Amino acid sequence: MKDAFHEMDLLSRQFNQAHRAAIQAELNAAGLGEVGHPMLVSILQSAEEGPEGQCQAQRELADLLHVSPAAIANSLKCLERDGYIRREPWQKDARRNRVLLTEKGTGAVEGCRAVFQRVSARMMAGFTEEEYNQLMEFMRKMLNNLTT
Repeated sequence: MKDAFHEMDLLSRQFNQAHRAAIQAELNAAGLGEVGHPMLVSILQSAEEGPEGQCQAQRELADLLHVSPAAIANSLKCLERDGYIRREPWQKDARRNRVLLTEKGTGAVEGCRAVFQRVSARMMAGFTEEEYNQLMEFMRKMLNNLTT
């Protein structure tokens, strides 16, 4: 079983690297290569669409994306520098800033979501619906095992 775990670790790393590379290649092809964290802009749009334009703290964003708050701070700084987001004081709590997408950011969200869909479709090509559902069940179980 020890060799099986080693093989799983290696395969997991290879999968993650291939997935990241496929996403980045598609982002580059779509002219969105400078969007450093495409899932972050998608989450920010979802927050804007929520009740009262919800404001999520950096820690909440970090937890959602399974990265450090420092990584989120750096990503937000880059997105702001490149014109994808703007920050403004949050009316309910002056200690927090709302992070809002600019027009450029909103366009990037649409492009990023299209990229995710293309990569996912390519990745899941040849799977039956039953296989897909089983894979999702296994992945949820593995994630739960790692996070609880």
